[in-house]
Amino acid sequence: MGLAAEPDSSNDDKTPLLLSHPLKRTGTVWTAVAHIVTGVIGSGVLSLAWSVGQLGWIAGPFSILIIASFTLISSFLLSNTYRSPHPQFGPHRSASYLDAVHSHLGLKNGRLCGLLVNISLYGFGIAYVITSVISIRTILVSICYHTNEEEVACEFVDAYYMLIFGAIQVVLSQIPNFHNIEWLSVVASIMSFAYSFIGMGLSILQIKEKGYVEGSIEGMRSRSRTEKLWLVAQALGDISYSYPFSTILLEIQDTLKSPPPENQTMKKASVISVAITTFFYLGCGGAGYAAFGNDTPGNLLTGFGSSKYYWLVNFANVCIVVHLVGAYQVYSQPLFAIVENWFRFQYPDSEFVNHSYFLKLLFLPDFELNFLRLSFRTAYVASTTVIALMFPYFNQILGVLGSLIFWPLTIYFPVEMYLGLSNTEAWSAKWIMLRSLSILGFVFGLFTLIGSIQGIVTQKLS
Repeated sequence: MGLAAEPDSSNDDKTPLLLSHPLKRTGTVWTAVAHIVTGVIGSGVLSLAWSVGQLGWIAGPFSILIIASFTLISSFLLSNTYRSPHPQFGPHRSASYLDAVHSHLGLKNGRLCGLLVNISLYGFGIAYVITSVISIRTILVSICYHTNEEEVACEFVDAYYMLIFGAIQVVLSQIPNFHNIEWLSVVASIMSFAYSFIGMGLSILQIKEKGYVEGSIEGMRSRSRTEKLWLVAQALGDISYSYPFSTILLEIQDTLKSPPPENQTMKKASVISVAITTFFYLGCGGAGYAAFGNDTPGNLLTGFGSSKYYWLVNFANVCIVVHLVGAYQVYSQPLFAIVENWFRFQYPDSEFVNHSYFLKLLFLPDFELNFLRLSFRTAYVASTTVIALMFPYFNQILGVLGSLIFWPLTIYFPVEMYLGLSNTEAWSAKWIMLRSLSILGFVFGLFTLIGSIQGIVTQKLS
């Protein structure tokens, strides 16, 4: 094993200024779909049966369709901001969500957006640690339950498995950038399809065995109207968490080859991805609620732990863990790039920050080592793991994350950037429609945020 210094390469006109080497953009509509599905169909799909259960048979599916529509509109608006001043032929690229807001809406909005983007990306990492451990614990409890003839207490400490997940992420986080994880997204997407089909199939099988459909129009019962109101807010927050991919859309678009124009490819990928996720969300959410009714669990697969198909449930949970290993990187790589590019800009002559080395490993490809990357990303993974240990509340954490990002990142900033770039006339039909969408999104996000925070406080105090 040896070390070899990597010389810095000059940037070409298609490469963001702060990257240390030119990027080869080879992505297609299907690699973009793989990235989106990896990031979107994750821990959120497991909470949708509970969400539909809280909202009932009419409001539940309707809410999923409405939020899917908001997400698709947002992705169309945002994909037109990648190039400017023209959405297809403009010479300036915005390689990240933060770049786009800073370029089109100014420094003040850029700083606010940067704070929200970083919080959301960081929060996704925490949520994925929590969800992976729930799946690991479910597997271990199932194996314990079915391998012991006598009744034994099958209890496991979550902290140990959170640390294992964190250790895996420390290794994977050394992948240099978003352009190097296409293979990870493809594997993770396959896993997401697998456990979504299994969850849906087991729910349908349980309905068939019962011979009737559980659930009601008004949803799951609660002790009071006030409690029901907060649970509805949390359910809507969970759904809003499950859809948006605005924070990673431009990073994905920056991997696409051209021609055809990147915004056209991204719009096609968004339509396909939202259609796929909506099918799975309606299937898993509806079938899960129909199978369990008032007993619908917060995490769908935990309801099948004692099923005779426990081996299939265990396989689904393995798929979840593998998927979340990839999804953690999909959402962390943009944040890594933001922080590390800032350090490179501030300290251009620092060897610690800018110099990379190749580790020549026997029987393995050369490994690129950078000391800033090693130290920062390790500390990042460690911090998400510690916070997950402190607040392991699945549904409430998802609701808070969804509420925080839904209005500003999914609706407000894309609308403002689109209106600015398209020179839409004030008080025109399009202007009124987009402004109304923004106001509606704000009210929705505030309601779900208050309800989800109330849920975390209640869980912590209890």
